[in-house]
Parts: sequence; structure tokens; C-alpha cells
Amino acid sequence: MSATAVRISRETPPNTSARESGRRGRRTPRPARERAFWPFLLPALVLYSALFVVPALYGAWVSLHRWAGPGAEMSWRGLGNYTSLLQNEAFRSSFLNTLVLSVGGGAAVFAVTFLAMTVLRQARGRAFIRSVVFLPMIISAIAVGAAIGFLLNPDGAVNDLLGAVGIEALPWLGPELVFRCVIAGLVWSSTGFYIALMMSAVDAIPPHLYEDAHLSGATKWEQFRHITLPLTWDVFSVAAVLWVVNSLKVFEIVLAFTTGGTPGNPPLEARTVAVQQYITVSGGNTVPELGQGAAMGVFVVLVTVVLIVLIRRVTRRDRVELS
Repeated sequence: MSATAVRISRETPPNTSARESGRRGRRTPRPARERAFWPFLLPALVLYSALFVVPALYGAWVSLHRWAGPGAEMSWRGLGNYTSLLQNEAFRSSFLNTLVLSVGGGAAVFAVTFLAMTVLRQARGRAFIRSVVFLPMIISAIAVGAAIGFLLNPDGAVNDLLGAVGIEALPWLGPELVFRCVIAGLVWSSTGFYIALMMSAVDAIPPHLYEDAHLSGATKWEQFRHITLPLTWDVFSVAAVLWVVNSLKVFEIVLAFTTGGTPGNPPLEARTVAVQQYITVSGGNTVPELGQGAAMGVFVVLVTVVLIVLIRRVTRRDRVELS
């Protein structure tokens, strides 16, 4: 019987080969979702490539040339535009200002955001307060910059108020203070967005976690450290990336802030890379240099990619989920 059992177990089940041959000869139809994937995705890819990828590649090509703009002759320069950036005092100063704005402004923005996450979680009328702090975000950056510039003008309302209480007027728009005022204005106008973003994650945390922590004697700081921050860390990681991307292309508020609503180039102490790029491309008081401006853009893109990778690595943690 054992030999017979072995022989039966080794035999091919009836009709098995026929089913396998039929399965190989007949292609399994793709699911409807897979068939509809490319017809929906292809138009978006074509549009994105036409509006973003192709211009970006063209900008990288222009960065290798000397070009004064349409109608002018384009001459090959290779990496000369990039090496000249390192020797350009205006670019070095604007790049340093941009990094200070990104790091220092980001620290201020998220310090205020974390404080608001702790205070607004149980505050009465927190929905109204959240709307009020978000309001500067929907105002045009040009309007915000021009308004702050008028207020801090040597003959502006701030100095008039200081003079009324016997304090000497301060040079807010002078070389030593102008960029600090720009950062303060940007922090004021941007913080509401990150507060709204982080508070949306705080609202999703079950209240019983805070109740249990309170009964256990945990302080507000301990509740924030062990409950709020871990459960909102993924949103904070995204918010940090958004801040870096936005801070490296700050332009309108600086231009409006430092000119006070009148045309002219911002002082060197207040320029960011985006402002310096605009001055280079528009020509300012010299001939436009579109090749050098394109090189600035490529350089900023590379710096942005590096900073995003660093932020994602620094903020990488195990995902915390509620059981």
C-alpha cells in the first residue's frame, strides 16, 4: 500500500496540464483600474513636462551661456557663470541672508507654532483665534511688505510713537536692522499657516490621552513632549520641508519692504537670492545677465534638494500609531 500511495501522490492530477496550458495561452485581462491609469495620468504628465520640466531643462542650458535676453546673441560660457557666482559679493551676501532667513526664521516660526499648539489646544474660541492668526497668510506679500516698510520708515508711525514716549528714533531700515525686520515681517505673515497645519494634527489626538496624562501628574511640557509632538511629528516633518522650500524663494516681501512702495533696488544687506536673481536678470543699472540668473536658479534648486534630504533624514522617526 505504501508503494501505491507513493505512486498516486506523484501522479499528475487529471486535467491539470490542460488547465495550465490554457492559462498560459490566454492572457489574463488587466483590472479596470489599471487600464484607466495611463489615460488619466498621461495628460497631467504632458502638461507638467511642458510647463515645468522643459523650462527647467532650458534654464539649465541657459546657465551655461552668456545671454542678455531675447534678440541678443547667446555665447557658450560653460561653468563660468557658476564660478563667477562664488566671486560675486552680492550673490554671496544674498545667499548668506537666505540661509539666515531659512534657519533663523524657521526656528522662530516653529517656536511660535509649538507654543500655539500647547496654548490653543484647550483655549476657548480656539477656532476664532486660529482664523485670526491665519489672516496674514491670505494677504498679499507685497501689501504686507509695503505696510511694514511704511511703518518702519524713518518718519513712519513706529518712530513717531517712540518719539512720543521720549525714545530716540531707530534706523529700522538701516544696514544693521533692515534684514532682521524683514525676517520679523515674514515670521508674522507666515506663522499662521503652520499653526493651522499643525493644529489640524493636534485636533486628531484623542482627548483621553491628555486626561490620563493630567491624572498622572504630567505637566503641560511633558504632555507636549510625550503626546503632542510624537503624534504630530509626521506633519511637522512635512511643514519643515514646506518652510525650507518657501524660505529659499522669498522675494515679494523683501522688494516691497525695502523700497517703501517706490521703485528701486533693495539694499545689499536685505537681499535674498531671489531678489539678487531678479536684479541680475532685469539688469538693474547694468546689462541683463540671463545666463548668470539661470545659474543662480540652478544653484538654489541644488541647495533646496540637499536641505530637503537633510531635513527628511533628521526628522525620520518610527511612526507612532494609536492602538
